[in-house]
Amino acid sequence: MIIAQAKRKENIAEYLLYMWQVEDTIRAYHFDIDEIDKNIISRFQVDDETKAKIKDWYENLIKMMELEHVKEKGHLQINKNVLITLTDLHLQLLKSPKYPQYAAQYYQTLPFIVELRAKTPEAQRVGELETCFNALYGVLMLKLQGKKIGNATQTAINNISYFIGLLAALYKKNEEKPLLDDDIN
Repeated sequence: MIIAQAKRKENIAEYLLYMWQVEDTIRAYHFDIDEIDKNIISRFQVDDETKAKIKDWYENLIKMMELEHVKEKGHLQINKNVLITLTDLHLQLLKSPKYPQYAAQYYQTLPFIVELRAKTPEAQRVGELETCFNALYGVLMLKLQGKKIGNATQTAINNISYFIGLLAALYKKNEEKPLLDDDIN
């Protein structure tokens, strides 16, 4: 909750990746709030009231995952909504003559996205941005497991990371003050 709130304010891409990790953490602890409390919540150096709020946050996520039938795989609707919002902004930025550097970065990254989509059948069922996030999350998980990343993969991830970072920065600016006119559709 604390980390999620901070990431949500600072970097929407990091927030989304973090929330996916929280979903997987809940799955890893078999939706057992006592285990999550013992292994995660108890480690926060905060007062008891804040720990109770964090526990409540995890309990609510557990309930939502159960209700939305994403216990084994998939993402919560709240996380899908972030991706939808980012996709909407992405499409508007591509259409806008105000952000040619964004479009240029997208088209520079597009061959890597296409290659990922060609290699992974699951990627063909999701949008380009979700493909990017899946790649970033997959590499994050590999690194956490201490596995080596090949040079070609690292090059692709560097490009995708830069592109998603640019989108996240523009999202933050857009939250502070809308970047695009309402007449762009």
